[in-house]
Amino acid sequence: MSIRILLVDDDKLFRRSLSFHLEQAGYQVYTSANAEDALALAQREQPNLILLDIGLPGMDGLSALRHFEEQSGVPVIFVTARRRELDEALGLELGADDYITKPFDKTVLLARIKTVLRRTQSTPPQLPRDELIIVGDLALDPLAHTVSLKKRPVDLSPIEFKLLHTLALEAGRVLSTNDLLARVWGAEFVGQPQVVYVHLRRLRKKLEENPSQPRRIITIRGVGYKLELVAI
Repeated sequence: MSIRILLVDDDKLFRRSLSFHLEQAGYQVYTSANAEDALALAQREQPNLILLDIGLPGMDGLSALRHFEEQSGVPVIFVTARRRELDEALGLELGADDYITKPFDKTVLLARIKTVLRRTQSTPPQLPRDELIIVGDLALDPLAHTVSLKKRPVDLSPIEFKLLHTLALEAGRVLSTNDLLARVWGAEFVGQPQVVYVHLRRLRKKLEENPSQPRRIITIRGVGYKLELVAI
């Protein structure tokens, strides 16, 4: 299995460029434009390493680092335009494994990544995503990548599984279309709601007794979608 890297940065062009270089180096890359979506992605995808910007919209990178530490203990490298020595000292003190400032040579970052992974991979983090998720009569096994409904297997595509897994991790809570796009497809898909509509329709056909009147995947008009518990 390839090494999974989560890249968190609000600069769209930077994300695309760095993602390309990381994928060329053989890594599997997930991207997020903000810390809140990144935390959800990390819970589901269990990355081996996080590349984290400090100056993020909403929750900043220093605050996000604390949450990543509590959630998973996955290694973090700060990748940021900030150059203040205070930021570097504070970031490393809080638990970041390394720190690199923009602009930088891609080969330097790749070398830093290899060093951090070599140091930390002997004890891979264990995250909640490994556990069986039960939502009423619906069961998801993230490790086996299987879903059962009323104890009968349901055949889902990889993207359908990701979408259902994302909803199941926050069952009962409403996620907006852009939340789902960022967490399932990546930050570059935000603003393309038709992608969500198509896959939700397919999921409903497989999970709902009456897809035109869904009881599991509920639309909250003008807000988003949520996965509801249906009694066994």
